[in-house]
Amino acid sequence: MNIDEKYRLVTIAQGFSYSPYSKFKVGALLIFNDDSYVMGCNIENASYPLGNCAERTAIFKALSDGKDLKNVKELVVIAPSPRAVSPCGACRQVMNELLPSDCIITLFNNKKEVLVLKNSDLLPYAFNEGDLNG
Repeated sequence: MNIDEKYRLVTIAQGFSYSPYSKFKVGALLIFNDDSYVMGCNIENASYPLGNCAERTAIFKALSDGKDLKNVKELVVIAPSPRAVSPCGACRQVMNELLPSDCIITLFNNKKEVLVLKNSDLLPYAFNEGDLNG
């Protein structure tokens, strides 16, 4: 899938955003090794902590649909910001645990500016299951 197609699809996901309070519409696209994909968007709630980010929506949706997250090759995210916005800490923790460490993370803004990194770059010194065993 080329960069233009990724941008087109993640923009569609962004359009599904339910963000009546912040007006900050975020879209996410999980791309699997076979080029199938799952879209996600941010979903707000009047009780702000009860909302969900686009990245976690896509990951949880894929997992709940029985998808094998080991087969995710890329997560694409778009947000209406002056620069390509990195995922929040909660999303980084979920991504660190559920997506492959070498998964490509492609971050866009609405001007099509892009930043590409790996999942392992987003959360150095991540808390993981090894930390639970005293």
